[in-house]
Amino acid sequence: MAANGNHSNGFSRPLKPGIYAPIPTFFLPETEDLDIPTFEGHVVRLANAGVSPLIAGSMGEAIHLSHSERVKLIHAARKSLDNAGFDHVPIIAGTGAASTRETVELCHEAGAAGADAVIILTNGFFAGVLASNPPALKAHFVEVAEKSPVPVFIYNFPGASAGIDLDSDLIVQLAKECPNTCGVKLTCGNVGKLTRIADAIASPSFTTLHPRKNLHAPFLVLGGFVDFVVPSAFANAHGAITGLANLFPSAIVQLYKLSEEAKKDLSILPEAQRIQGIVARADYTIAKASIAGTKALMERMYGYGGLPRKPLPPTAPEAAQALWEHPDVQDAVQLERELTGKK
Repeated sequence: MAANGNHSNGFSRPLKPGIYAPIPTFFLPETEDLDIPTFEGHVVRLANAGVSPLIAGSMGEAIHLSHSERVKLIHAARKSLDNAGFDHVPIIAGTGAASTRETVELCHEAGAAGADAVIILTNGFFAGVLASNPPALKAHFVEVAEKSPVPVFIYNFPGASAGIDLDSDLIVQLAKECPNTCGVKLTCGNVGKLTRIADAIASPSFTTLHPRKNLHAPFLVLGGFVDFVVPSAFANAHGAITGLANLFPSAIVQLYKLSEEAKKDLSILPEAQRIQGIVARADYTIAKASIAGTKALMERMYGYGGLPRKPLPPTAPEAAQALWEHPDVQDAVQLERELTGKK
C-alpha cells in the first residue's frame, strides 16, 4: 500500500477503541512555517506508545492552518507512520470550517491526503443563531456525513464553539441516521452525556438497525479529557482523544488497558483508580495552561514543542517553570518514567 494514498477504493485502516492524541502543530521559530521533521518524529513517538494521531484538531491549532498546510501534515503523518512500520495506524484529521461547504471540501482534501476519518467541530461564529436551532445544527452534520469520502466523527467542544453544546439526543440521532458517522468526541466533559450515548450504541439493536457505511469504522464514544477513563470504560465507552497523551502516552495507554481489564477482573480496579487519580490531576492542571503550556512541557520532556502561532501568546518562562514544578505534573512525569523505564 502506498503511503499518502487516497481512499477511492473504499479501504481505510480500522478505527478501534483506545487512546488518540490531537497532535500539536510545530512551527519554526523565526518564520512560523511548519516544522515537519519535529511533527513526524512526534507522531512516531506516540505510535510507539500505542497512541493514534488526530491531525489539525484544536490542539493542532487548526484555526491557524491553511488548507494546504493541513494536507501537508496529513501526508507527513502518513509517510512517517508507514516508514516506521505503523502502516496499520489510522489518521483522523480535523476538517471543521465556518461553512458546511468548506467543511465538505476539507473532508475531500483530507481523504485524498490519506486520512482514514475526519472530525467536525461546530463553528461558533454564528452561535447566536445556531445554538437555538437544533435542526440547523443537525442538517450541517448530516450533509457533511453524506458528502464526506471518509467516516466522520462529531466533535462537541462548547469552549471552542461559542458555547454550542450538542445534547445526547441529537448525537444519538446522528449516529442512527448517518451511517457515515463513526463516533463522537465529548470535550464538554459531560460523563452523563457520554453514558447515555454509549448506552444507545451498546444496544444489540444498534448495529443491526443502523449499520455503518464503512465496516472498519464503528461508532466510537470517546471522552475529550482523560480524567474519566475509568468510569467511561464501565459505561461502555471506547477510550479518549486527549491532548495529555502528547506528554504522557504510556501512562494514559496503561490507564485505558487497566480500565478495560478491570471490567473482567475487579482486582485490577484499585490500580486503575490509582493511575486515574494521577492522570486526572495532571489533566486538570495542564489544561488550564492550554496549548502553549503543553508545548512548554514538551520542551522540558522531549526537547521540542516550540511556540503557538500568533496571536496565541507563549507561556511566560516563570509560568512554564511553575507548571513544570507543580506536584500534579511531577506525579505524572514520574509515572510516565516508571512505565517507560526512563529517568
